Amino acid sequence: MTQLLKDLTPRQIVAELDQYIIGQHDAKRNVAIALRNRWRRMNSPDDMQREITPNNILMIGATGVGKTEIARRLAKIADAPFIKVEASKFTEVGYVGRDVESMVRDLVEQSVNMVRSAKKEAVQVRAQQLVEEAILDILIPPVKSTNGQSTVGFENAAADSDAELNERTRERFREKIRSGEMDDRRIDIDVQQNQTPNIGIMGGAIDDMSMMNIQEMIGGMMPKKGKKRKVTIAEARRILLEEEAAKLIDMDEVKEEAIRKAQDAGIIFIDEIDKVASARSGNGGGPDVSREGVQRDLLPIVEGSAVNTKYGVIHTDHILFIAAGAFHVAKPSDLIPELQGRFPIRVELQSLSEDDFYHILKEPKNALTKQYVAMLQAESVNLTFDDGALRELARIAFEVNGEVENIGARRLQTVLSHLMNDFMFDIPDVIGSNAQILVTKELVGEKLNGLVKNRDLSQFIL
Repeated sequence: MTQLLKDLTPRQIVAELDQYIIGQHDAKRNVAIALRNRWRRMNSPDDMQREITPNNILMIGATGVGKTEIARRLAKIADAPFIKVEASKFTEVGYVGRDVESMVRDLVEQSVNMVRSAKKEAVQVRAQQLVEEAILDILIPPVKSTNGQSTVGFENAAADSDAELNERTRERFREKIRSGEMDDRRIDIDVQQNQTPNIGIMGGAIDDMSMMNIQEMIGGMMPKKGKKRKVTIAEARRILLEEEAAKLIDMDEVKEEAIRKAQDAGIIFIDEIDKVASARSGNGGGPDVSREGVQRDLLPIVEGSAVNTKYGVIHTDHILFIAAGAFHVAKPSDLIPELQGRFPIRVELQSLSEDDFYHILKEPKNALTKQYVAMLQAESVNLTFDDGALRELARIAFEVNGEVENIGARRLQTVLSHLMNDFMFDIPDVIGSNAQILVTKELVGEKLNGLVKNRDLSQFIL
């Protein structure tokens, strides 16, 4: 687990989440405990570590109340592999579609990318040095000195002189490369390419794992082929840096670490879990059969099983699963009892109020209003929202949710987009640099109140 997580108590984790998510204290409290428990497990006696399993969480709440955002931010705090999947996208084994094990393989893939990026960062300085030398070798091939070899005196001295002159020239060019003076100069470089052919499969359907194994086997058999490319030095630096960093990384070590990271710190967020729940009316037909089949396929993954991936076998016993659903039609009790038992922590998220909308617009680090301010700063335009405007935007979004479909905080995005579209279109052609735009309550009312009065709101907002 990361040093950051070690230093964060559950209260501090909640405080971190508060910077991005308004309200939903119960949900934040439960995920904070679950996250801290992972560090506690990793630091408990060895004979107990395997016995301590995570308390998976079931979040119940309407769309747009913060379920996904809580899980995503939690993963960032923990520096943990995280994927979001939709339960409705999976099919029972034997049907055409994605099988539930693919979510675990996706998690491992994400973990490999995280570990590989961290390793690349660690070797960045060395890789930059190698790239610099490679570019210099193309521009000014090195001349070897005699190094005391027994040759004729004059020839020996001339060779040493050439080597010294060559080295001084390389140093001058090195400074030019570092300063960016030569970024636009074009050079020829060798680029490594995998010559993996397209594979056609005849016969019946083939599952994800078999296809991955075939592609990896074929890819490993095919040699890497170099290709000459003429590029600028700036582009060459980028291409060669990627290649040199990859050479310095031990991929076997990356795979092992990634598997461990996914097993001990991975988080899988299963959205729309209510879509595979079936009302228990006693009928045994229709889509309910397939839905229950998906639940039964999910069960061993959540309980703890071994899943084959192209990077190795991963055990899912200590992956944290967070499931979420609106449960408008089905109820949590409509899930099969075994699956219910694997989500012992249930949290009901509250619908957002008008006051919540106001705070969402004003307080989070990534508030939509702050995003618009940042975008217009790129055009050298200063955008400001006064407090009355934020209150009015919150009121209108809340009212529209009540009139049409309640999509929670996502409504703020559509309302703000309608408010700002004219400005976004007029900048920079009509509204030039250094302009000042103040959004007031009156301006919001002028642009948006007509929408609220219109009964067919969907044509404007949705």
